[in-house]
Amino acid sequence: MPEIPADLGDQVDAALAEDIGRGDVSAALVPAAQRVRGRVITREAAVLAGRPWVDATFERLDPAVTLSWHAADGERIAAGQLLFEIAGPARAVLTGERTALNFLQLLSGTATAARAYVDAIAGTNCRILDTRKTLPGLRTAQKYAVRCGGADNHRLGLFDRVLIKENHIAAAGSITAAIAAARGGATGVDVEVEVETAQEFEEALSAAPDIILLDEFSLPDLRAAVALRDARAASVKLEASGSVNLKSVRAIAETGVDFISVGSITKHVTAVDLSMRLEFGGG
Repeated sequence: MPEIPADLGDQVDAALAEDIGRGDVSAALVPAAQRVRGRVITREAAVLAGRPWVDATFERLDPAVTLSWHAADGERIAAGQLLFEIAGPARAVLTGERTALNFLQLLSGTATAARAYVDAIAGTNCRILDTRKTLPGLRTAQKYAVRCGGADNHRLGLFDRVLIKENHIAAAGSITAAIAAARGGATGVDVEVEVETAQEFEEALSAAPDIILLDEFSLPDLRAAVALRDARAASVKLEASGSVNLKSVRAIAETGVDFISVGSITKHVTAVDLSMRLEFGGG
């Protein structure tokens, strides 16, 4: 299982505050001593992600709520499969139900999308990367889910990798100057530059960044870039990006690039369909 993000608690607190506000006026209709048991199943095949967020949601509401999990994060789950059982005070379970399922559905949807791309390029030497196109406030959660799906994380934010784009190049005066400035000013992080033409690629390759991002290159141009890289600067990694989908991704991977970044994994998320079924008992 991937490392749990340090800000998980803050994410859960924010989600609960958003939903509960001044108090759950619906749960207040339930007797305080009422107990409940329940089961959460998935209605569709998916890859599970989000268990720690579910656990934290109910722990914050009432530590007396207990969960028994039947699937692990990163595991492929089948339609109709039991994911977890829940038991405890009814008020806390009802109050936390939506927040917990929101996290589990969203993150499982992210993991499922990531796994689809990973499966599509199986057998190649290429790796799938996410991007910074994440839901505000939930970046670390979605990047955790991406790893549950078997893909890798690109930079977490603006602080852990230099990514030189056209506006940075314009400000610096050239690709070569921008890479030199990055090497001199940002220590301990990789330097990556985005290029859009073969001419830009050759200039970038001569300046030897750690990674070159090939934006919207055709398949023949990707193959040509890989061949030139192999001949002149084998240590430079190549990343393809732009117009990537499940139909095109394998052909892109087979050109020999090292990475393919896919924004849709975290940007166009379809939540996994889950269901919580509850049974009420005595106090």
